[in-house]
Amino acid sequence: MIDFGIKDIIDIVCVALLLYYVYKLMKESGSLNVFYGILVFIVMWILVSQVFEMKLLQSIFDRLMSVGVLALIILFQEEIRRFFLTIGSQRKLGFITRLFMRKRKKNNTSEENPAVMKIVRACEQMSKNKVGALIIIEHRMSLTDIINSGEKVDAIISAPLIQNIFFKNSPLHDGAMIISHNRITAAGCILPVSHDMNIPKELGLRHRAALGISQQSDALAVVVSEENGAISIARRGELQHRVATEDLESQIAEII
Repeated sequence: MIDFGIKDIIDIVCVALLLYYVYKLMKESGSLNVFYGILVFIVMWILVSQVFEMKLLQSIFDRLMSVGVLALIILFQEEIRRFFLTIGSQRKLGFITRLFMRKRKKNNTSEENPAVMKIVRACEQMSKNKVGALIIIEHRMSLTDIINSGEKVDAIISAPLIQNIFFKNSPLHDGAMIISHNRITAAGCILPVSHDMNIPKELGLRHRAALGISQQSDALAVVVSEENGAISIARRGELQHRVATEDLESQIAEII
């Protein structure tokens, strides 16, 4: 009789979740065929070592596994980093963390931090005038590499300054603005572009860049469309279209 208990069920569920997250990350990065290849290799390794007990093939597969794991870490270091970021994101944490964040959100209102409304007003005005913009608000993870890719600004947050930076004739309007520690830290920054195939084709490079930075960090990305003036938000690897002012304000307040 097979001894099958709760511990075995938990074990199967954990393996299934791990495979699902790996599949999701590989799909987003366009490496789905690699995932299938790894899966086939693991199945063959289990069959050779556990079912058929072929000693010579098992030793070869064991050596390939030890070298292969190191090779995969080198090849997919960005995807692995994003995987652990997803696990550690606020949305994936437990009940205690959610309670903590809820309390923090209550205290973190736009009334206590006027910078929030300055960013919101700038976005509203740019949306009205159909001025394209990409604003990245740093959270816990440092964006030093992204900041170094642009021009240092280090200025107090103000709606007119944000609008001037993204004005069409401005030399910095094409890149991303980085807001860190309640200051406009840099502008004209270069962001990693998402290769997610599920992004609607009508969305441009700004939206792909916003989604890309949200997949690789815990930052909040705000996009103003140059075509229709719609405001979008990218956070935790998800893109929200046509965000209302109240939602924009609350999400920025949560970060700042």
